[in-house]
Amino acid sequence: MAFKKGQSGNPGGRSKEKPFADALRMEIAAAGEDHKALRRVAKVLIENAESGDIRAIRELADRLDGKPLQAVEASVDASVDSLTSLLERFDGKNRMVDFGSDDQPDH
Repeated sequence: MAFKKGQSGNPGGRSKEKPFADALRMEIAAAGEDHKALRRVAKVLIENAESGDIRAIRELADRLDGKPLQAVEASVDASVDSLTSLLERFDGKNRMVDFGSDDQPDH
């Protein structure tokens, strides 16, 4: 199927459905207002963390404190001139044009 010009390939965007989360919410609602089943799960998670289960410890920490930020290192070795030169090689339709090493576009 070919895409039509000016039309998104995914007009609805990312699916809003989250079947696993929906199923969990349904089970929590079915557990009643005192949430005994949910409390049992939380208790097991805490017991596992206390016994040294690193996955349980990480889950508790992530849920209580939030996931830690991850550092991202990047280096950019480009000057304005080199970026300008690169941009001049596009033909206006997001396609690279090969002008050779010394040729310039015919504008």
